[in-house]
Amino acid sequence: MSLLDLAPVIPVVVIEDVESAVPLARALVAGGLPVIEVTLRTPVAREAIARIAAEVPEATVGAGTIRSSEDISASVAAGAKFLVSPGTTLSLVEAMDSSGVPYLPGAATVSEVMALVERGIKELKFFPAEAAGGVPYLKALGGPLPDVRFCPTGGIRVNTAPDYLALPNVGCVGGTWLTPADALAAGDWGRIEKLASEAAALR
Repeated sequence: MSLLDLAPVIPVVVIEDVESAVPLARALVAGGLPVIEVTLRTPVAREAIARIAAEVPEATVGAGTIRSSEDISASVAAGAKFLVSPGTTLSLVEAMDSSGVPYLPGAATVSEVMALVERGIKELKFFPAEAAGGVPYLKALGGPLPDVRFCPTGGIRVNTAPDYLALPNVGCVGGTWLTPADALAAGDWGRIEKLASEAAALR
């Protein structure tokens, strides 16, 4: 099954404390969001991926902020089941293509989307969604590129997510609102589970 069809929202998480990785993943899964993107923005991100992969088998954990072939090999070795990049270069998409796991390459312009379609890639990350044009932009892309589907990420909130999800070319959205920094710091897993439950009900 496509990554875009597993859940209406993919939590995009930044993990500062590796000890929070497993309880965080369990809270998200309990709330109905089994697909989790751990961004490679902290020193513990890869270890966090490894712990989630080992201890929360019901979660599909992936690595975000993929920028290099080294990121790809280290993430897959840690147990990442998918990869997400903020943008796409030729060498990066070739490396992701060779990784053996599903991936969502980032694109923000029509030309970038068309370049990926030429390579047979029709499921993409649209980033930064709000800054790059948001719902009207994606709606406009649906005319000339009706066979391409997106996971828009960047600036989306619980109140704007339904507008994206209503578009026929949007499979899911990525969101950081599900894991507020204060909830993570406090270990308030109940709050995160509730936010996940609300997001899971968006579609």
